[in-house]
Amino acid sequence: MRRSHQITIKDIAKELGISYATVSRAMRNTHDVSEETRNLVLKKAKELNYRVNLNATGLVTNKTRNIGVIVPTITNYYFSTVFTGIQNIAYDKGYNVVLYVTGESTEREISTINSLSLSSIDGLLVCVTEESLNCSHLSNIIDAGIPIVFFDRVAEKINTSKVVQNDYDGAMTAVKHLIEQGYKRIAHITGSRKLSLTKERFQGYNDTIKKYKLEFREEWLTYSEFTQESGYRDIWKLWDYKYKPDAIFAVNDRKAIGAMVALKERGVQIGKEVGVVGFTNDPMASIVTPSLTTIEEPAFKVGEKACDLLLKHILKKNFIPERVVLNGKLFVRESTQRKLY
Repeated sequence: MRRSHQITIKDIAKELGISYATVSRAMRNTHDVSEETRNLVLKKAKELNYRVNLNATGLVTNKTRNIGVIVPTITNYYFSTVFTGIQNIAYDKGYNVVLYVTGESTEREISTINSLSLSSIDGLLVCVTEESLNCSHLSNIIDAGIPIVFFDRVAEKINTSKVVQNDYDGAMTAVKHLIEQGYKRIAHITGSRKLSLTKERFQGYNDTIKKYKLEFREEWLTYSEFTQESGYRDIWKLWDYKYKPDAIFAVNDRKAIGAMVALKERGVQIGKEVGVVGFTNDPMASIVTPSLTTIEEPAFKVGEKACDLLLKHILKKNFIPERVVLNGKLFVRESTQRKLY
């Protein structure tokens, strides 16, 4: 029978009455597909004249030597540095890197995943968007035989390797530093409450406040986006309250810088009156005036380790998932130095 369209894996699945994921795994020769099923799939593929969309190397090795990287943005320091770390390992091992940017849109993340050609990549490195809750689209990729490793913002419920920075200890270090400088009313401006990194940084902040028996007020905890503009708006919101903080712990440097801009507009002396600590160690932290105290995230190492784990998953299908936590470092600058005034 003549067919008017190019045969796909879905056509093979429909003909055999099995799932798309099973056909994909059979094509990729994964360990969890029986020899009988694999032979049925290959026989039907030949019968339907199915053409595998792989380059010559992939045809011989059943590997494309391509890995995909999905990030919310690439225009800020953290993600561009992570991507550089990924490239460093990938290229050294002979892999190409394909970048997908979701623009912080869950819909685009889902669309990107659903439109992927599973025959064109060997694995995925993923940092989910702020609002990604139902990660079934990512589970489906793993079920189809494509390994995924998460970094920074991770899908906790999916059993695969993850690489994160030590958000809890970093937050404790930041807040402890503020306390040691004499600040006592410490607010926290943070990101989406749904993300694990947001939860960990809040917990580190909250536990340190309790440990030193400092006052905590609900209005001093502000959830918003991770942008400089959000940090700016957060300060104007906080300064509308009667009881104002004397220090700000921001979830990242972008929000911290936005907060500093707003404080300047309100005539607040940063450092002397209100201390500010960020989290990233973006190059901007040392350029702004006053310079920003911050917790350095090991972005390059996050990228390298995530890529290294993904290659292990690719080469060994029964590789046991690992969770890697990398420590940051406190950089003390002018935004928390009262003695400069």
